[in-house]
Amino acid sequence: MRKQDMNRDWIATAATLSAALPYLQRYNDAVVVIKLGGHAMSSDAEMENFARDVVLMQQVGVNPVIVHGGGPMINEMLEKLDIKSDFVNGKRVTDKATVEVVEMVLSGRVNKWIVNAINRQGGRAVGLSGKDANLMTCDQDAPELGLVGTPAEIDTKVLKTLFDDNTIPVIAPLGAGRDGETLNVNGDTAAGAYASALNADRLLLLTDVSGVKDGDGNVLTELTPEQISELTASGVIAGGMIPKTQTCLDAISNGVRAAVILDGRAPNACLLELFTEHGAGSIIRAAK
Repeated sequence: MRKQDMNRDWIATAATLSAALPYLQRYNDAVVVIKLGGHAMSSDAEMENFARDVVLMQQVGVNPVIVHGGGPMINEMLEKLDIKSDFVNGKRVTDKATVEVVEMVLSGRVNKWIVNAINRQGGRAVGLSGKDANLMTCDQDAPELGLVGTPAEIDTKVLKTLFDDNTIPVIAPLGAGRDGETLNVNGDTAAGAYASALNADRLLLLTDVSGVKDGDGNVLTELTPEQISELTASGVIAGGMIPKTQTCLDAISNGVRAAVILDGRAPNACLLELFTEHGAGSIIRAAK
């Protein structure tokens, strides 16, 4: 038998749900592309929490698309196999031996880990890579990078079919080259390309930082492309944040309504961003 007395926690929970109603309505049937980064996948417990949030998002009408990385797992396997891996401008130099390991880790271990976590939370997810059903066709990037691709064509038919079937796509960032070769694609770049092709309402880049920061280390909660350019030119945005902000700018210029850089390790980060007034992290959208 349920107790009839209410405590403050129950009342607060009901108030939170009530306050979320306008945001639930706003995102009904919206496409939200989520890039799940390697450092945001540090434990089974965190993965289960992320999966629960994704299932809830779908339950209230959102069409989530998960694009994942897996850099730490790739590094671990390359080290075990004694395969040297170098980087140029933040991109992994990928020869034939390396791309075989990348595909094994991303399409096998990491992709299925995420799919299984979502399924255990009552959702229905399916694992894909850009090589499946001509999902992502790529041109080869700079020659010195080897088998690294830049997205050229995205075929969204399979993804839209999955939306209609209430199935969540979980996509490894691999693509097929013009001759059918496997190409390694930067995860942020892949997520931005899928978001653009789907005219997504939101692109969420889950990272291991709380957002874009100013010169004093404070998180900037709202930014325009012009402000991003100024912060980059002045050196405030630097290092690994540059490709992330560039991905956001490219997505916005290609029709994505807004892009957000947020800390994927924070509890319920995606729910806070989508369904609360204050959001989470740094949102980037075109100036009105």
